[in-house]
Amino acid sequence: MDRETFIQFRAKLGKTQKALAALLGVSLKAVQSYEQGWRSIPIHVERQLYFLVVHQRNNVHNKRRDCWVQKKCDQKKNCPAWEFQAGHLCWFLSGTLCDCTMDKTWKEKMSICRECDVLKSLL
Repeated sequence: MDRETFIQFRAKLGKTQKALAALLGVSLKAVQSYEQGWRSIPIHVERQLYFLVVHQRNNVHNKRRDCWVQKKCDQKKNCPAWEFQAGHLCWFLSGTLCDCTMDKTWKEKMSICRECDVLKSLL
């Protein structure tokens, strides 16, 4: 995630830097550093920010379609997204089968998920 997207998501959530820092479990200085581009945004912070944006109560554009429907998945019965009925959260779960992300690190998985239509449709 780049700093511009981070700033955009904070604005979308309507949070001050201090309030967002509290939600993300990081310091105010960390949020300021992410927005200035002085520090890269850790993957766990990025995932948490996506989660907050996707689940924002007033997100009327949120089109929750399960990943197995969007991708016409034939492996769904073996996937944690199916098991936990969280097809709109496949990008948040470990061990999902789509796009060969099962054996990827979080950093590798998120680089794939950022480009995926499932996550993009939620944002």
